[in-house]
Amino acid sequence: MAFTALQSTFFLLTFAATFSVLFNGCHGFYPKLINASLAASEYGWSPAGATWYGSPTGAGSDGGSCGYGGSVAKAPFSSLVSAIGPSLYKSGKGCGACYEVKCTSNSACSGKPATVVVTDECPGCVSESTHFDLSGTSFGAMAKSGQAEKLRDAGVLQIQYRKVECNYPGKTIVFHVDKGSNPSYFATLIEYENGDGELASVDLKQALDSDSWQPMQQSWGAVWKLDAGSQLQAPLSIRLTSLDSGNTIVAASVIPAGWEPGKTYRSVVNFKA
Repeated sequence: MAFTALQSTFFLLTFAATFSVLFNGCHGFYPKLINASLAASEYGWSPAGATWYGSPTGAGSDGGSCGYGGSVAKAPFSSLVSAIGPSLYKSGKGCGACYEVKCTSNSACSGKPATVVVTDECPGCVSESTHFDLSGTSFGAMAKSGQAEKLRDAGVLQIQYRKVECNYPGKTIVFHVDKGSNPSYFATLIEYENGDGELASVDLKQALDSDSWQPMQQSWGAVWKLDAGSQLQAPLSIRLTSLDSGNTIVAASVIPAGWEPGKTYRSVVNFKA
C-alpha cells in the first residue's frame, strides 16, 4: 500500500510539473501571436523615397501635369496631393490614384498615414523605384503635431506607402471640357473618381447612335479626347472603366446639347468608394 501511495504521489507530481511546463509554454507563444498580428497590420505597405516641392503649406504646383488646375488647392483635394515618379505615374494613367503615406525615419514623423492624390509627375524622381514628390502640405501631414516645419527641413525621407480607394463623399464625377474642343473634336478632363481613381478606358456615345460606343484616347494626364472627323451629335454619354477593378459606369447624356468648350459638366454618378 505504501508503495502504491508513493507511486500515486509521484504520478501526481509528474503530471503537475508537465502541466505547468505546457501551460507556461502556451503563454510563451502569445507574444509571437501579437507580433504576427502587428505584422499583419502592416500588410500592403511598400518602401519609397519622399521629398516635397512648392510652398511649405501649398499644393506643390498650380495644377500639375494631370491637368486638374487650381482644383488641387481646393476641397476635396485640399492640397493633399503629390507628384509621382514614372513607376506610378504610368504616363498619366496614374492620375487621380490615392495613396496613404507615412514615415518613421525621422523624430518628427508621427507614424500615422496621410492620404494623398496623384496630380502631377516627377520625371526626374528615379533614384528609387518609387518616389513621391509631395506638396508641402502633404509632407507636413506626416509629422507629429506642431513639427511639420521640422519634418520639411529633413530633406529626403524614406517612407512607406500603399494604394487605397479614393473616397469623395458627396462628389460625383466631373467633366471639364477642354477649351480646344469643337463640334467634331471633343476633349475633357475627368475628375473625382471614387475607388481606383485611375481610368483604364473612356468611351463616348452620341445621341443619334444608341448602341455604338466610340473609344476615346488619353490625350495627356487626366484628359481624354475623341477626334470624330464629323460633327458630334449631343447629348453625349461617357462610359468610364476603372484601371484596377475593371468596374464600369456610364454618365448618361452628361454633355448636353449646346455644350461649350471651357465649361464644366457634373454627372450624377460615381464609382463606389
